[in-house]
Amino acid sequence: MSDSRESNGPDDGATDPPGGGATDTPDGARLRLAVPDMDCSSCAGKVEGALDREGVLSIDTRPTTGVVVLTYDPDLTDVEALTAAVEAAGYAVEDADSDGVADDLFTSPRAIATAVGGVFLAVGLALEWLLPGLDPTFATVGGVGFLGPWGVTGASVAFLLAVAVAAPPILRNGFYSLRGLSLDIDLLMSVGVVAALLVDLPFEAATLAVLFSVAELLERYSIDRARTSLRELMELSPDDAVVIRDGEEETVPAESVATGERLAVRPGERVPLDGVVKEGSGAVDESPITGESVPAEKEPGDEVYAGSINEAGYLEVEATAPAEESTIARVVELVEAANGEETRAERFVDRFASVYTPIVVVGAIATATLGPLLVGGGAETWFVRGLTLLVVACPCAFVISTPVSVVSGVTAAARNGVLIKGGEHLEAAGDVDAVALDKTGTLTRGELSVTDVVPLGDREADDVLACATAIERRSEHPVAAAIVARGSESADGTGGTDAASDDVEVTGFEALTGEGVRADLDGETHYAGKPSLFEELGFDLSHAHVRADGGSALADRDGAEGADAPAEPESCDHGQFLDLASETIPRLQAEGKTVVLVGTETELEGVIAVADTVRPEAAWVVDRLHELGIDRVAMLTGDNERTARAIGERVGVDEVRAELLPEEKVDAVRELGAEADGVAMVGDGINDAPALAAADVGIAMGAAGADTAIETADVALMADDLTRLPYVVDLSSRASSTIRTNIGASLAVKALLAAGAPLGYVSVAMAVVVGDMGMSLGVTGNALRLGNVEPAEPPTADAEAAESYAEAAESNAEGA
Repeated sequence: MSDSRESNGPDDGATDPPGGGATDTPDGARLRLAVPDMDCSSCAGKVEGALDREGVLSIDTRPTTGVVVLTYDPDLTDVEALTAAVEAAGYAVEDADSDGVADDLFTSPRAIATAVGGVFLAVGLALEWLLPGLDPTFATVGGVGFLGPWGVTGASVAFLLAVAVAAPPILRNGFYSLRGLSLDIDLLMSVGVVAALLVDLPFEAATLAVLFSVAELLERYSIDRARTSLRELMELSPDDAVVIRDGEEETVPAESVATGERLAVRPGERVPLDGVVKEGSGAVDESPITGESVPAEKEPGDEVYAGSINEAGYLEVEATAPAEESTIARVVELVEAANGEETRAERFVDRFASVYTPIVVVGAIATATLGPLLVGGGAETWFVRGLTLLVVACPCAFVISTPVSVVSGVTAAARNGVLIKGGEHLEAAGDVDAVALDKTGTLTRGELSVTDVVPLGDREADDVLACATAIERRSEHPVAAAIVARGSESADGTGGTDAASDDVEVTGFEALTGEGVRADLDGETHYAGKPSLFEELGFDLSHAHVRADGGSALADRDGAEGADAPAEPESCDHGQFLDLASETIPRLQAEGKTVVLVGTETELEGVIAVADTVRPEAAWVVDRLHELGIDRVAMLTGDNERTARAIGERVGVDEVRAELLPEEKVDAVRELGAEADGVAMVGDGINDAPALAAADVGIAMGAAGADTAIETADVALMADDLTRLPYVVDLSSRASSTIRTNIGASLAVKALLAAGAPLGYVSVAMAVVVGDMGMSLGVTGNALRLGNVEPAEPPTADAEAAESYAEAAESNAEGA
């Protein structure tokens, strides 16, 4: 057995990677134990009770994943003592790297013993019911059972052999439960088996032993299916890495690579650690991390994540974090810990089970002892009914109904690039009916870009952009950076615009505070700045001449209608003109765009509009949220009212709150929460941290590689992909529905069985097969269906849908 320790305390925000190791510190040590047989809350309670001792600072049991994470004081206890305590509670501790999945479950010793027990049970049934004439009576032992003498027949011997083979694991676990004063299914089944033997009911004892063992194996199989989804996540990160040391390539374990070392990643290989590309280029499939199916092109300076796949090209990557701190390692740890805190449903189930089980146990005892006295009939009949009710007392099915749903939902989300940090957040996200969206970086891309170029006079659009690029290249203003970035691309894809601006000699550059910039291009003074700057230069902005063909404007707005439609040029004695002052500039500004005019001291050359462009999928996302039952979608922003209103109308939000300071965003979220059953806040995870914390569910955009976003958000969209937001709502809603269905069905079946058992309508076999095995498999299978929920994609390929969102797409056009 190996252990996994960290130097961090339980509340420092650090993660403990599965299988990783660290050293002790004065603040305490962190230990991860793989306890695969701990697969229910009752098991977790026994393990927690065994570990509740001096020196243990915190205990986090994760039964659905079979893991215990605890912190302890090394001066007061050690790993060996803690491991021994868990094993003394009846649970084997495996290697810390174990994923808790039993690959050989149906060939294990218990499975073989159960099969042999089943054969003996079948032989006994055949002798007693099908071939009674061949069933010999060996002896009659009198005065042993209180119901009368024991008859030793061939059938009873077969039943006893079935018990001898199948019951030992049950009795052993029952002993540990009794020692720990835990009234759980192991203790109940052990009492049932022993009691049936004592009163000469070997068939009932054998039925309990064999069927319950089968149920345990099938339940473990179901749990393993849930755990397998986590194993798939763990397997995303390769164990080995090719590191370049002293000019030579060397294959080493990934955990031995130090930060700063250079790694070689060839086509078809997985990136072993988070890092930055230093040499080479290629297409990298980041879907294991971000859920984005389209490979991302990587060049020197770009980030890559452990677990992503290099599909084409050779890359040399400098490691920026050790293996245990990679993005995928943090995702695995947080997914594994997702069931660490109980949801509301789990708390209800635990409270119910703590009352239900003792009541039904008392009912079982009363049925067996008082039935013959109060109602009459054979003592054996009433004992069997009481035994059946004892089996029904086990709350196993509805106890596991919630945690398996949580693990299934959380792992499904992780595979699709969404990190949900706990069952309570999955449950909460399914209950929200209001969503607050930050504007910048959420509904918009968060980056300024050129959206419109309107040439004036005899200029072409490329000429205007080249001139503006040359002037703005020395400016540090964000608007200037957007123009330069756009100028680096040619309108026709050949690089002509950038080349044109490079051929110009720029001298005398001067920043005009609050107005724009001025520079001499090939000896002629040019300006780029606000409309007010050109008004001061004496230009009449209400009458700007244009060419009849429009000068090949770089923004195709022919499909725009209404307020967004550009006005047609008007005719005058000298040709055609545009009214910039009353029509063009106000229209662009009403769309939330910053307007820059370009010209000389004697000529207006063109108009350039710059904006933080709305994501093309934003309108679809808002519509999809409404379809999923979100009653209210609000946009919160610190931007000005006019820009906010323009964007809000374009994407279709129900409410816009603009010019908000960070603390005012918090107030807005709280107001929305007070008016709705639950509110989710979506932001970038850093600037919006206070508002995220104030919401019932905080959702961070683009969290891949961002430590702050992963650590602080309740839900993290790993890619910068807004379409995953409806997926979170959809999956969470389905998870909540699944949990309610599982609990309701379990309680209904248990109620029917509990009512029917004292009346003789339910047999011991039916109680085990239906009430325990059947319902446990049913709720687990229902929960695993959450793994099939996939994100919906914007139907942009559909002509009708594309037309519906044409306005948003055209507003974001970056080239003709």
